[in-house]
Amino acid sequence: MSNTYRTLSQHLNDLKKENFSLKLRIYFLEERIQQKFEDSSDEIYRTNIELKVEVESLKQELQEKQQLLDKAQYVHLNHNEEELQRRCEERQQEIDHMQQVLETKIQILQEEAQLARDEAERMASVAESHSQHPCVTMEMVAKDTPGDTSTQPDEDADSER
Repeated sequence: MSNTYRTLSQHLNDLKKENFSLKLRIYFLEERIQQKFEDSSDEIYRTNIELKVEVESLKQELQEKQQLLDKAQYVHLNHNEEELQRRCEERQQEIDHMQQVLETKIQILQEEAQLARDEAERMASVAESHSQHPCVTMEMVAKDTPGDTSTQPDEDADSER
């Protein structure tokens, strides 16, 4: 029995040592796993931070490009507005020029109409004076026409008195 007891005791001690050894091994393996997890966790945090930085830089880049687009659109609209303004000014100049030409033509026509009225009045007065003096010849009437600048109107004026 003592032999058995010793053997069993020895076996029990061996098992205790093996158990302790296994427990240590498990402890170290768990620690290693934990360390790897922490390392990978650090890596995940690092990657996450890098991604956040990249997202922010991309947002800023997007905002800058949007501002450039807005500026380009503003310049384009401004250019179109300037072009429309320039065309409007050209049309206004054309209208002003046409208005001046038409006003000049109106003035010329009014002057011609006044000359025609004056000529008609003169011809009426000549005709009236000829009707009062039947002895007037065709030569005298021809001299009284607008192309003639002789002293005949003075005689007509004397005869009207």
